[in-house]
Amino acid sequence: MSETDGAAVLGDDGLARCPWGAGPPDYAAYHDTEWGRELHGEQALFERISLESFQSGLSWLTILRKREAFRSAFAGFDPRRVAQFDAEDRARLLADAAIVRNRAKVDATITNARATGELDSPLDELLWSFAPDDDRKRPRTIHDVPATTPESVAMAKELKRRGFTFVGPTTCYALMQATGMVDDHLTDCFRAGR
Repeated sequence: MSETDGAAVLGDDGLARCPWGAGPPDYAAYHDTEWGRELHGEQALFERISLESFQSGLSWLTILRKREAFRSAFAGFDPRRVAQFDAEDRARLLADAAIVRNRAKVDATITNARATGELDSPLDELLWSFAPDDDRKRPRTIHDVPATTPESVAMAKELKRRGFTFVGPTTCYALMQATGMVDDHLTDCFRAGR
């Protein structure tokens, strides 16, 4: 299959993957082992919210390749520790060339850590409450995958109401895809439904 038609692409290993997962090895590994698999736990989900926010306007490959640096810079994405970051930490982060040095995104990560600590229920429970119940039709091509859904719009609205920033409907939908709340592996992708 051709990558240009948006359908699954057959790799050198004989496995059909979503077109974006058939690219560089970083993408293939992420596609094959993480994307679309259920993810739970406050720290793991806080990391994904943070990385999806940092990805906004950039290539996901950039974020993947800087992931370990992000983990180091943001205390392993422990929201309790990040919530304690002060002006000195902020300056350290903005000077760290190993991560994306975007002031709004750095501030959002710290703000979101604080908002996580103020939740009246676990972050895991809040985020997964927006996972759709319906059995929607699996996408055949990348052109069938939405950028937002009513659930991601509702999630973004609720997160913003609770003090989170940089979490619009598109970012929330990417989070839902990445954490297995929805499974957007294409029909012919070897990971579909797994």
